[in-house]
Amino acid sequence: MRPEPAHRGGLPGDGGPPPDDGGPPPVDDFASRVLDVVDSIPPGRVMSYGDIAEYLGEGRGPRQVGRVMTVYGGAVAWWRVIHADGTPAPGHDSPALRHYLAEGTPLRSARPPVRVDMARARWPGDPDPHGPARTPPDRWP
Repeated sequence: MRPEPAHRGGLPGDGGPPPDDGGPPPVDDFASRVLDVVDSIPPGRVMSYGDIAEYLGEGRGPRQVGRVMTVYGGAVAWWRVIHADGTPAPGHDSPALRHYLAEGTPLRSARPPVRVDMARARWPGDPDPHGPARTPPDRWP
């Protein structure tokens, strides 16, 4: 279940900050778009943090995508977002490998460090049906 979108004020019309219940912060527009891209990655395919940042074309980089995944990644198929070298997030090799094997994700190595075959598994993303088509970078197959 995805966190609720950000809103102003704790209660409608009060103008104050939202209550701090110790949970994740509200999802802003950028985080929502990142999560939407992750939701669209098909089983057996992956995108790097940088791929997602470039796909969104908002001038933000892989670190900002990584921050979104750190805070909200449990709500999406987090194992499909990896480093450009094909490795999953640190400390997530074993659970990611289970998902890769179940989905048939092409691998270069199933032994630590687990490494996805980026040349075969990288997904360029779908063009935005509500806006201009995004052309994948030249480095994508």
